Amino acid sequence: MQKVLITGITGFVGSHLADYILEKSPRTQVLGLSRWWEPKDNIKQILGKITLCYGDLVDLPSLEIILAEHKPDIIFHMAAQSYVDFSFLAPVATLDTNVIGTANLLEAIRWLKETAGYDPIVHIASSSECYGQVKGNEVPIKETNPFRPASPYAVSKVAEDMLAFQYWLSWKIKTIRTRMFTHTGPRRGEVFAESSFAKQIAAIEAGLQEPVLKVGNLDSVRTFLDIKDAVRAYWLLVTKCTPGEVYNIGGVETMTVGEMLQKLLNLSAVRNIEVKVDPARLRPSDVTLQIPSTDKFREVTGWKPEIEFDQTLQDILSYWREYYKKNA
Repeated sequence: MQKVLITGITGFVGSHLADYILEKSPRTQVLGLSRWWEPKDNIKQILGKITLCYGDLVDLPSLEIILAEHKPDIIFHMAAQSYVDFSFLAPVATLDTNVIGTANLLEAIRWLKETAGYDPIVHIASSSECYGQVKGNEVPIKETNPFRPASPYAVSKVAEDMLAFQYWLSWKIKTIRTRMFTHTGPRRGEVFAESSFAKQIAAIEAGLQEPVLKVGNLDSVRTFLDIKDAVRAYWLLVTKCTPGEVYNIGGVETMTVGEMLQKLLNLSAVRNIEVKVDPARLRPSDVTLQIPSTDKFREVTGWKPEIEFDQTLQDILSYWREYYKKNA
């Protein structure tokens, strides 16, 4: 039986990836790296079907013990401090988790490869944030585009990306990197735009919030992708793509954040919602143009998005409506 380890399995992407693998590849054993205190809400539906391995990315011995015991064939490295805004407040913590944590994971794999011949496929989830503020003539953004990281989070993802490449060059650790563009769906953290807007709308509908919706920069342009299409892409990645390479993954529906918000507002029965810019939601430096070229990934895998973004937004809003029903 094939073994897969997902770091960050309790998070948004990690939990959806576990769901997908269990459904589509039932003969695969799913392991999840988790810290003991992390909430299990996102994986409560699969707790009896997975094996949780308690450890921490910033603690190298814990990773060595887990890998030596289980020797997963595939590692999806999804764990990260992924909130851009928080990275401005806590840059050192962001770098520690994302850069040192990734280095520890790769070192643990290298040690086990040298001592026991262990040779897994390792997916390192980098980010479109690496590209930063691109120029108008650089869209759609290709993998060869220069890096201009505009936040400590983006810097950490550049480092992760380059560490993965270096471990392939130096030690032939079979890393495959992705730079995922905006992806969303149910379970998305409430601090992220689509989820934040949907949660506020659901709270207003439930009479728990005044009809005022707080927002940040609505002019940024994003290409949106459903989380289910994203994790399907990740599974294709480790089965069809080449170690040492990097691939952009993203959707096909492009719009401003404001246009996305209007779609959500149109799904609400409440029609008098005021939209108000909250200065606290504006970043010191922002990335306002993210449109990917996914040609390289599509040519290798044949993948393309299947879920329309209107359905994604409906799913997110339904998720938060259900949340308030359960917590009324």
